[in-house]
Amino acid sequence: MDSRIETKCIHEGWKPAKGEPRALPIYQSTTFKYDTSDEMGKLFDLEAEGYFYTRLQNPTNDAVAAKICAMEGGAAAMLTSSGQAANFYSVFNICEAGDHFIASSAIYGGTYNLFGVTMKKMGIECSFVDQNLTEEELDKYFKPNTKAVFGETITNPTVSVLDIEKFARLAHKHGVPLIIDNTFATPINCRPFEWGADIVTHSTTKYMDGHAVGVGGCVVDSGNFAWESYGEKFPGLTTPDESYHGITYAKKFGKAAYITKATAQLMRDLGSVQSPQNAFYLNVGLETLHLRVKKHCENALAVAEYLENNKKVSWVHYPDLKKDEYHSLAEKYLPNGSCGVLAFGINGGREKSIKFMDSLKLASIVTHVADSKTCLLHPASHTHRQLTDEQLMEAGIAPDLIRFSVGIENVDDIIADLEQALGQI
Repeated sequence: MDSRIETKCIHEGWKPAKGEPRALPIYQSTTFKYDTSDEMGKLFDLEAEGYFYTRLQNPTNDAVAAKICAMEGGAAAMLTSSGQAANFYSVFNICEAGDHFIASSAIYGGTYNLFGVTMKKMGIECSFVDQNLTEEELDKYFKPNTKAVFGETITNPTVSVLDIEKFARLAHKHGVPLIIDNTFATPINCRPFEWGADIVTHSTTKYMDGHAVGVGGCVVDSGNFAWESYGEKFPGLTTPDESYHGITYAKKFGKAAYITKATAQLMRDLGSVQSPQNAFYLNVGLETLHLRVKKHCENALAVAEYLENNKKVSWVHYPDLKKDEYHSLAEKYLPNGSCGVLAFGINGGREKSIKFMDSLKLASIVTHVADSKTCLLHPASHTHRQLTDEQLMEAGIAPDLIRFSVGIENVDDIIADLEQALGQI
């Protein structure tokens, strides 16, 4: 029986047998014992399933990855140490020096820097595009060496909605996968695989954890992309891997090929593994994700409507507002609500914005977003301060943009806090 997502949040992943603990155990061990050398040898040759070193895999992590995989409707998944690591692995698993990929320019600043600066040093080129361009305009960015397309379901911090089907059509026309960061929407509000995406990533640090206690990430593969049909583009998956005695991942592992390669190669060599302790915290958060996301959205819409009608606020971006430019896309991809994050600007620019932020009492200024407590920051001064003014404008980030993450407190208290802070300017 295929259960509904609310049930998957609670029951998928860890399936206790008779006499086993009902709660997911924390396998707090670096290593795992075997009786014979041959048994362990088969693990190193990928000829048997099991665990030998937590830098690659751990039972706690795999149980939580399986839960997220089930929630997204994927074929295989892996946890990583952070959302940044998840996004890096998702691209680096199929790109190498001399390759090219395309990404929306409106993505999170840290990811923008990862793609545009750090991966550039590795010989991988990224073209950043305006995600609102037409298919004909976007088509011009594809090159013979393009290997992937990347975007966010709901962008951070501009809260614009990606037209997933448009980008899926373009990616598949050119024989490459579409990778979607689904952090803000979560699988509660959007399942990108149902709209043509091939790979999904998450910063599990955000809504999935929900309590700001554990950093982590996840990569989920749909299992739908036909790697062998485009073998010349993806030799890492379709030709023998000499570091594993000539295994060809696409042939040997089928729908699990992409995640098996990411685990066996990237996690082996780079070691960006999530700690079992953090995976345990994440699992606890996932059990209430469906409850919290609904409350976040209800509160955020009320806050957005309040700000929209306040004369001291110059503009508000929130996809669930009927006047928002992304409302029609939100109705299509996010019919049950978008997320708890909105963006707005204060009349008077940066100085007034900072005065307003410093006057808040309930909401806190933190370098975080999407947890149970209301918080905010000023991207131009904080998360995106490494970007030039030109890059900020390219990403759609105005100097006065405030990213406001609405928590699950009583919404009247959140609005009262906004009211008194706006009264200070």
